[in-house]
Amino acid sequence: MTQPVEGALEETARQIEASGVELVRFAWCDMHGMLRGKTLTRTFALEALRSGVSMVSTLMLKGIDDRTAFKVFEPAIATELPGFEFANNLMLRPIAGSFKVLPWTDKTGWLQCQAGFQDGTPVPFDTRRQLQLALARLEELGLGMVCGLEVEFHIYRLRDPLFGADLQPENAAWPGPAPDVSLIHPGYNLLGENWIDLADEPLRIVQHTAQALGLPVTSLEIELGPSQVEVVFAATDALTAADNMVLFRSATKQALRRAGYHATFMCRPPFENIMSSGWHLHQSLVRSDSGQNAFMRDRPAPGTQARDAEHTLSALGAQYLAGLLAHAKGLAVWCTPTANGFGRFRPNALAPQSVLWGRDNRGAMLRVVGAAGDAATRIENRLGEPAANPYLYMAAQIHAGLDGIARKALPPPATDAPYAEEAAGVERIPSSLGAALEALQADAALRAGFGEGFVSYFHRIKSAEHARFEAAEDKVEFQRREYFGRI
Repeated sequence: MTQPVEGALEETARQIEASGVELVRFAWCDMHGMLRGKTLTRTFALEALRSGVSMVSTLMLKGIDDRTAFKVFEPAIATELPGFEFANNLMLRPIAGSFKVLPWTDKTGWLQCQAGFQDGTPVPFDTRRQLQLALARLEELGLGMVCGLEVEFHIYRLRDPLFGADLQPENAAWPGPAPDVSLIHPGYNLLGENWIDLADEPLRIVQHTAQALGLPVTSLEIELGPSQVEVVFAATDALTAADNMVLFRSATKQALRRAGYHATFMCRPPFENIMSSGWHLHQSLVRSDSGQNAFMRDRPAPGTQARDAEHTLSALGAQYLAGLLAHAKGLAVWCTPTANGFGRFRPNALAPQSVLWGRDNRGAMLRVVGAAGDAATRIENRLGEPAANPYLYMAAQIHAGLDGIARKALPPPATDAPYAEEAAGVERIPSSLGAALEALQADAALRAGFGEGFVSYFHRIKSAEHARFEAAEDKVEFQRREYFGRI
């Protein structure tokens, strides 16, 4: 039984007192999937468990470059974004049960928060709130969502951890320069044991940090590209998986930086001869009453062949798959939200190019894993980049999948050749951030799922990012500063 909020906050207060921490970070996930917040001394942190912590509302309106995308000091803001007038305050409300002691710094605790207006009303632009609303739609049907994460990213060694170019005052800029780095392994030896030994020190930091925070990491692997690695998480409920992803990225970057390394979740780091990183989202729906996998079927549907969705998936699972396919172009910007990430969608690169699904096919956008009778049957979406906001990534899957279920749609047969010439007639994944934003605007079901207000807000901030990228004379330097140094 879930502990009442008041009781859970009292337990959190006891944990803070017993832990001996001197400081507590109150952390909130912004639209870009990055943590922001305030650090309180222990006495005032205990008080703030119930009162919350004030936060300037413009933090919710910023692009990835940290510039505010809305004119909050003009009268129109009261109509455009009620509750955000004049850079006023929002409140960060701690999430009961989220307290952690950070393993890489001394006597410091951490609490995850959600943003609310000062009267206690939830802020609709809080991205964690968006996933909660999407999960509530599933719950109305007696369903929940389970997600497993496969996250590729890059770790580099800082050439000068204490006095690098990014820390020199004369180089300060908005955004500042990226750090100067070298490789931790030379790449092009997938799962090579020699390379994992070469990268042992930073990977051990990742392992120990994640385990100390209670994150369900199952494996750490050497990926194909230079300095590229992968971490795999055990499946959990969707909200926990999204929370874990936010904490993992932030904790990994901080712990590694203290040890002289730079971790980046940017899809395509700004160097020659790199490999793109993906974030592969494994997902299934479960019955709320029994926990049974709702995508699993006991035996193939009569008359189906191996390439038919209902040979492997239940009718509900096939309809959900059809929804993901039908809304793939509109989904793209939620799964790959940076200008950098669209360079990944190229043929024969273990990344998707077209709107296709396949049975255990890593070239297809959607990979169906499992078989009739397999309780682990699931759909893997390979559209995502590791910089994606996990709450929006997962919420988008739900809205698309539910539309397929509502229409009782069925997908076409699975592809056996996702990069073949005959796939040319199939819809392609958007090739740029601008094209993905246009596709979202054309997708009525996704706009309805997230709400027109949220989509307009998201579109405004991301359109500004696209415009900056298009206007940049040196697009590689733009990506170094906006993505490599910050994500």
